[in-house]
Amino acid sequence: MKLTFLGHAAILLEHAGGRVLVDPFLTGNPKAAVAADAVEADVIVLTHAHADHVGDTVAIAKRTGAVVVSNVEIAGRLAREGIETIGANTGGRVALPVGAVTFTAAWHSSSFDDGGYGGLAMGAVFEIGGRRVYHAGDTALFGDMALIARGGLDLALLPIGDHFTMGPADAVEAVKLLRPRHVVPIHYGTFPPIEQDAGAFRDAVQAATDSVAHALAPGEAIEF
Repeated sequence: MKLTFLGHAAILLEHAGGRVLVDPFLTGNPKAAVAADAVEADVIVLTHAHADHVGDTVAIAKRTGAVVVSNVEIAGRLAREGIETIGANTGGRVALPVGAVTFTAAWHSSSFDDGGYGGLAMGAVFEIGGRRVYHAGDTALFGDMALIARGGLDLALLPIGDHFTMGPADAVEAVKLLRPRHVVPIHYGTFPPIEQDAGAFRDAVQAATDSVAHALAPGEAIEF
């Protein structure tokens, strides 16, 4: 399994069976590691409807033929753009061309730029190639993260930006609940309100937990 951090909350998971792109906000993202027209994907998963997560989904899906998987409200709206979508909801497990995804709760809002309802914000647990990866989406800290840890997690992607999501201190507490083997911070540093020191977060995680934390710059990747 290869994970590439593309900037903000966008990631690419690659396995022999295919490529899963999450929250591809690239155009207009000052920290994006790659242009939208250079990204390949078989599946695009969206955690919620905010523009800094939906991002370039439609353009990438039309170019690559990727199927878009999200909540039913987002899937229904994007289907009208002429792309293939699968709508699900919190707690639902969806089979993918590569593995599966189960959507989890996330404490956050969800709406489109025009004010349209974006359904519930969600996190996502991926099961791909025998690995379990949790992308928390945008969320506050919540105690039921301990339930997401059931079955073990190989990697957790957690927002640390504060202001709109949990900050670094709460994200360390999330690591304690989730107990993943690896941790990667996301949703920080893109704009002034969410500037954070990812290296300091990495050090705090490794001082307080048994998890291995990685402070990836946009474009950097790890294999696990």
